[in-house]
Amino acid sequence: MMPVPAKRSLGGTRVRGTRQAEALSAVLGGLPGFWSAQQIHAELRQRGEHIGLTTVYRHLQVLSEDGLVDTIRDASGETLYRRCESDAHHHHLICRNCGTSVEVEGRAVERWAEQVAAEAGFTRVDHTVELFGLCPQCSQMEQCSTAPGVGIGRQAETAEP
Repeated sequence: MMPVPAKRSLGGTRVRGTRQAEALSAVLGGLPGFWSAQQIHAELRQRGEHIGLTTVYRHLQVLSEDGLVDTIRDASGETLYRRCESDAHHHHLICRNCGTSVEVEGRAVERWAEQVAAEAGFTRVDHTVELFGLCPQCSQMEQCSTAPGVGIGRQAETAEP
């Protein structure tokens, strides 16, 4: 597993090479999808790591600013984190049911953002685009659960000969 090096310190806290940074890196490398700082903290504690929630937030902030973790906001506005899989600018397509996420390029989004900014006279514009939907597996499960005759507690009817 590749360690997550932080490039600077935040508020006097050294984040590169610390035991906390290494533990956080190990957890981030093994988590599927996006997780909240509280969930990451709970996972660290479950693994026997004694790291404060404030330290987890600080490390995640530095890693995010350095482009080493992706961040999104969920429907409630909470920031979620995951190990970044790409160095290139990208967007996320996230399943609103199970949290599966896919990194996607969005050339059309990039062109649209540049056009909107130019029309308004803005320069040096950054943007974040997060797309939410149902992944193929959850979409299939939803279709199955809404099909006629399918549901919890329903038995298939059989005709008696």
